[in-house]
Amino acid sequence: MTQDLLKVEGLKAYYQMNYYGVEREVRAVDDITMTIRKNEIYGIAGESSSGKTSFIKVLAAAIRPPMRIVDGSVKYDFKNGPMDVATATPAQIEAVRWKHLSYIMQGSMSVLNPVRRIGRTFEDFAKRPLGLSGPAYRERVLNHLERLKLPAEVLNAYPHELSGGMRQRVTIGLATVCHPEFVIADEPTTALDVVVQKEVLGLIREIQQDMGSSVVFVTHDMTVHANMTDRVGIIYAGRLVEEGPTRQMFFAPKHPYTAHLVASLPRIGDTAQRPALEGRPPSLANPPSGCRFHPRCPLAIDKCRTDVPPLIPVANDHRSACWRWQDVEPLVAPQHQAVMA
Repeated sequence: MTQDLLKVEGLKAYYQMNYYGVEREVRAVDDITMTIRKNEIYGIAGESSSGKTSFIKVLAAAIRPPMRIVDGSVKYDFKNGPMDVATATPAQIEAVRWKHLSYIMQGSMSVLNPVRRIGRTFEDFAKRPLGLSGPAYRERVLNHLERLKLPAEVLNAYPHELSGGMRQRVTIGLATVCHPEFVIADEPTTALDVVVQKEVLGLIREIQQDMGSSVVFVTHDMTVHANMTDRVGIIYAGRLVEEGPTRQMFFAPKHPYTAHLVASLPRIGDTAQRPALEGRPPSLANPPSGCRFHPRCPLAIDKCRTDVPPLIPVANDHRSACWRWQDVEPLVAPQHQAVMA
């Protein structure tokens, strides 16, 4: 049986603020339960402001005030022992960062110091976790750069001297040089053209297979999920509303929000106008009662407005949080299923 590397149970992570006597709470991650298996690529999709970034910050143990874990657990099963992010000490988190738990951040310039050479940045990220120095350390870095199809000269360059694609390869290299067990990739292809995007996605897949790591891949681009991930979880308004094998999510979605995401995909030669999903995501400071998608849902009934639907199995390895999941499939136009053909 496939082993789980990460188990998230009942996770609630809120932004809690108190300014001038006014208390405000933003429920960015609200009761999420899921697992991520060893040696798989798990995709996370959803609109902007749906809570994706807040969720992966918790997974990355990068929790800073005003965000707090209110309830639940985030348990990793690393080779050096288990760790629960919700209760881990700073020393425990430091011991696993980069060596076991790594993060490919959105935008290379969010990682690379513009006045620091790439070689110095590699030292900052990798030297201590690797526990190497001198020739052994340099050999490890050069071998990793070769795998990324980067010349050794890149270590002497400043970030602005590299192309966007090369900078993104460097950030992938920084996150994977220690061969971590779990990698979080936060929109790693943002601002890249389609040719470079394809190269970067292929590189991430190749590195993942070589290392046998688990990868959480975050992007709102469903076409990337279709070609990259093994399973996909859909987050809406801070909650996981559907999860399942990627192919099933495209051919037979069981939540109306997922169905609309799939139906929005463009297709070469298709000039038909697609109806937009009305409304916008709710405020996470004051979310609606019941199912949070009901104000925008064409299938909503009275029960959706009052009762929160549980995330239940609807097929093999496929879960949905919708009272009318059996009525969802007709929303998906057959021509859009060609993306997975």
